[in-house]
Amino acid sequence: MARDWRASVPLTERQELVRRSIREVCADFDDEYWRTCDREGEYPHEFVDELAANDWLGILVPEAYGGVGMGTPEAVVMMEEIAGSGGGFAAAQAVHGGVYNTVPIVNYADESLKQRLLPDVASGEARIQAFGLTEPDAGSDSTAMTTRAERDSAEETSADPTEATASADGDRYVVDGEKVWTSRVEASDYLVLLARTTPRDEVEKRTEGISMFLVDLDDAMADGLEIEPIPKTASAAVPAYQLYFDGVSVPAENLIGEEGRGFYQVLDGLNEERLVIAAECLGLGEVALERGIEYAREREVFGGPIGANQAIQHPLAEAYADLHAAKSVIYRAADRLDDLDREAAGARANVAKYLAAEAAFAAADAAVQTHGGYGVAREYDVERYFREARLTRLVPITQQLALNYLGERVLGLPRSY
Repeated sequence: MARDWRASVPLTERQELVRRSIREVCADFDDEYWRTCDREGEYPHEFVDELAANDWLGILVPEAYGGVGMGTPEAVVMMEEIAGSGGGFAAAQAVHGGVYNTVPIVNYADESLKQRLLPDVASGEARIQAFGLTEPDAGSDSTAMTTRAERDSAEETSADPTEATASADGDRYVVDGEKVWTSRVEASDYLVLLARTTPRDEVEKRTEGISMFLVDLDDAMADGLEIEPIPKTASAAVPAYQLYFDGVSVPAENLIGEEGRGFYQVLDGLNEERLVIAAECLGLGEVALERGIEYAREREVFGGPIGANQAIQHPLAEAYADLHAAKSVIYRAADRLDDLDREAAGARANVAKYLAAEAAFAAADAAVQTHGGYGVAREYDVERYFREARLTRLVPITQQLALNYLGERVLGLPRSY
């Protein structure tokens, strides 16, 4: 089926370039490839390697560090196209971390860390796919995290008696705690980690005292980091893990930004990332709808195509309307993000994520229903899209948290939590 609805939002020349280039890469990975990854729970290394070889993991890395130097409007196109190619939400999530985990490093890391790391990330030689935030007792309330990173400096006197310097071997943070639902660990060289450097009961605001670190995973595992896979069904091609830190050392030079300000650094890029997640939901909904329409045209019952029946036709048309509306919100918000203040940008980003996840779920549900009994057969893919669409209503935030933001920040209602 022609993807006519995808032309409904005007694209810039750069966005068109991204769409064509990503579509060419995706064309080499057919439906059976994605079915196998899902069935075996195997990360799509070949697909991500191909994107890396074409420099797309560095889409948000500035050109000064060897990256592509594009922004959110182009990343939205990229991730919608990946999800809509047939790989679904799992394909987009396989790439997501490698693209967005560079952002805090670009924005906050000191120059030496940028110079040391970003060129290798842009070229695909190094991967920062994993992000450690969620904990067993700190899900939506990230500020309740208890993982600690305690400074351990071995100081020595410098030539200037008024100064003290930390030795290269001794200046470190020691990390203890647990993280859960950390994805792409097996495909990553580095982990971006959030941990408390000041206990929660010692800060005025619960958002204070959290710091961000770059963790070399090989070094960390050699130092005692334990990793345990979490069996799951939705997006099985992107395995998730529970991480156990027990006295794991992280060099102090791998602190990203200012100590104690890590949570604010995460918030700083949240709106952009939320729009990209919305685009991934959109692509998933589009491919699910596409499969539903194809089947409705081809399948004949009682002497005619089932798509002639309004009980089949209307849910698909409603799904199209929902996806069309979500797409308009996503692309307009991405184009105007730099012109909006944080509150306005946050409102649009949360509206986009909410609408896109709901639209994706409705489209996947309609596609399954259209297929009847075959809707749960792996060979038709729509059952996989349905599992993934349900997941989009939970990650990276639940739909209820998006509504909480809108209720409090936009409608001016009392805080509910």
